[in-house]
Formats: sequence, structure tokens, C-alpha cells
Amino acid sequence: MKKLIFAMIFFVMPGVVLASAGFSCGKIDCYKAKTDLNNKASLQRGVKLFVNYCMGCHSTKFMSYKRMATDLDLSDDQVLKNLMFKDGKIGDYMTTVKPAGMNPPDLSLVGRSRGKDWLYTYLKTFYVDESRPMGVNNLAFADVGMPHPMWELEGMKKAVFKKDKHGMSEFEKFEIISEGTMSPAKFNQATLDLVNYLDYTGEPAKLIRLDLGIKVILFLIILLIPAYLMKKAFWEDIH
Repeated sequence: MKKLIFAMIFFVMPGVVLASAGFSCGKIDCYKAKTDLNNKASLQRGVKLFVNYCMGCHSTKFMSYKRMATDLDLSDDQVLKNLMFKDGKIGDYMTTVKPAGMNPPDLSLVGRSRGKDWLYTYLKTFYVDESRPMGVNNLAFADVGMPHPMWELEGMKKAVFKKDKHGMSEFEKFEIISEGTMSPAKFNQATLDLVNYLDYTGEPAKLIRLDLGIKVILFLIILLIPAYLMKKAFWEDIH
């Protein structure tokens, strides 16, 4: 019985450790992205934000519109009318024409390579920096070479820094310069929706795997009962 329990812990723990592994967010602690891949409404809002605010430059070349529609409970007609802004078919991959002179990265696997907490922190920590070519900088990605993609929704803010006890510059707070079209609470939810979608695109099979994993664990727990009773019956006459 003890060996069986230890064996189950041995197989489960590596996944727990990997799931809890974090990524560096520069000189600040990563914000926690409280997302839920089972929240289809959040994923639907997330893909809408991605198409409108990210896909002008970035592709997700490993994701097809058809696969996304199926996983997110969207009809082909909804995708063709609302999420495809060029001629194409529902089976096409979600690619875009890169801007001239630029080579923005594909975001298919960014959820796996960076982690959702890093993505959430990155999208929340753009600030005005007139010394940068795009006029903004980022706490999680210093000297980032892209504009703030959702500045219209969030507005613009500046970062206030202070000196720590060693005389080094340390982030203190943000100050609002101009307000966006969304309230802070709504922008926060929009950012979580976008991160939720990018987490999904990094591993679409996770939706199926998580559901199947719960069923397998429940099956093993139920199987443990007759296995233990059989063990007792086999060994009850042996001392």
C-alpha cells in the first residue's frame, strides 16, 4: 500500500514542480496571472484581443482558425466574420504579413517559453520612456523594441524609481499620464483574457490533457480501494 502511494506521488510531483516554476520579470517580482483554461468566455475574449491588438505584427503559425474555433466553442461563421480580416479559409493558419523592415517573433509558443505570469507582468508594465525609439519601455523586458500594444485601452503611465540602500535604481510605482478607454479593473481582466489565450496557444492539447488527467486520477483513487481489499484478502492467512 505504501509503495503504491509513493509511486503515485513520484509520478505527480514533477508536473507540480514544473507548473510552479517561475520566470524572471526583470527587477520586479512577476505578477500572478489568475487565468483559467476552462473559461471559454475568457478565451474567446482573449482571441479577439489578440487578433485586434497583436496580430497586426505577430503570428501564431502553429494554430489554425479551425482548431481554435473548435476548442473555443466558436462557429466557423463567427470566426470568418469577426476574426479573419483577410481573404482565406477556416483551415488556414493564423499568420500575418510582417511589417516592412521588422521581424516580430511568432507567438505560438510564447505561453510555454515565457510562462503566463511573465506575459501578464509584461503586458501590465509598459511605461513612457522618451529615450526609446517607440517611446515606451517595460519593467519585465528592459529596452523592449515594440510599442505598447494596448495603450488605447490602458492609457499611458510613467514609472517612478527610487534609490535603494545600495544606491541602485529601484521601481517604486506607476503614475497615470493619460487614461485609456477601459477602467483599471476592465483592463486588468482584458490582460488576463489575452494571457489566457496565449497560454492556450502554447499547448492547445492542455485543454484535453487536464480534463483527462482528472479522470485518470479519480479512476486510480477508485481502483485503490479494491486493490487494497484484494491485498488484504491475499495476505490475511500469511503471517
